[in-house]
Amino acid sequence: MKHEDIIHRCFRCGYCKLTGDYDDFNCPAYRKFRFETYAPGGRMWLIRAWLNDEIKNSKRFQEILFSCATCANCVKHCVFPFSEDLVNIFIAAREEMVNKGSIPPEVRDYLKNISTNGNPYKEPAEERGKWAEGTDIETYNGQEYLFYIGDVGSYDERAKKIARAVGNILIRAGLSVGILADKENPDGNEVRALGETGLFQFLAEQNIALFKDLGIKKIITLDPHAFNAFKNDYPELGAEFEVYHYTQIMAPLLEAKKIPLKEFEARVTYHDPCYLGRHNEEYEAPRRILKSIDGLELVEMQQNRENAFCCGGGGGNFFTDILGGGEDSPNRVRVRQVLDTSAHIIAVACPQCAGMLDDAIKAENAENSLKVWDVAEIVIQVLA
Repeated sequence: MKHEDIIHRCFRCGYCKLTGDYDDFNCPAYRKFRFETYAPGGRMWLIRAWLNDEIKNSKRFQEILFSCATCANCVKHCVFPFSEDLVNIFIAAREEMVNKGSIPPEVRDYLKNISTNGNPYKEPAEERGKWAEGTDIETYNGQEYLFYIGDVGSYDERAKKIARAVGNILIRAGLSVGILADKENPDGNEVRALGETGLFQFLAEQNIALFKDLGIKKIITLDPHAFNAFKNDYPELGAEFEVYHYTQIMAPLLEAKKIPLKEFEARVTYHDPCYLGRHNEEYEAPRRILKSIDGLELVEMQQNRENAFCCGGGGGNFFTDILGGGEDSPNRVRVRQVLDTSAHIIAVACPQCAGMLDDAIKAENAENSLKVWDVAEIVIQVLA
């Protein structure tokens, strides 16, 4: 197994499951289940025991391994030199399970749907671009930027609204953008996170070939997960594209008054998506957007930026739900943290986070006091 030579170095000191100030537990799986086996250090010891044949693969072991949301809190707060490899170690162990055909049914079904249908929703490719109907967003034909949507933005009803908001703002700002519509393929970020590296490589090479064939040089992504794959994983397979998350493009446009905005009186807090924040160190662009709106009061949750608590949707859990629900589920914990700020709006910059937090607000019976809006949806509300 990859990274097998460093697994024994972990001696479960426990920093990996805490915030940087040691104030609270910040590993989503550990905070829900409260067993050391669900903490990063516990997983390291279990993987080592599994590789040494001291324990066998089992349904329980699979649940523990695939409940990791790959949020990278452990990467930020582990005190040892191998910290950068922690998430990669868990993914490598999943890869071993995938290769041996011993994976949870939910993971198997997700990977099968990507492989056979080209998306986890089992929808036809022809539906991919339907979200843009009624807008001025055109199919890619040599524009400066490709606006890449991804599976969630293409098929999830909540996320389609976010895609339209972002697309409309980019067009309003005068940017030259186009979409692939039914030619778009999955980015593969969750496929890789779930351990199917062969399928990930196939998807990545397919996308790289398509982008090169179309002459695409610059990509704006809707989803931080796609941003992560394109920026960090695709270059190893020959990609040479400039990649931006939409907030990185939108922030300077708003600050330069390229898009005139009205005043907006609201108390807002921002939830950092793991794949934009910890994985890619982008904490400020979404906040710069919110701060550019007159009248908007931005308040921070106690756990923010690199200490932000994950919504629980990462690592494929948005689709597999192996972390599961309940009062201690990560998304409900996060909503309670929002309620502590007295904010009326949770601003997000990820369609998966939007879906997870929407569900949590309903479960917490907070629908009358709290709403989830993507940063772009807030901007749409205040266009002059």
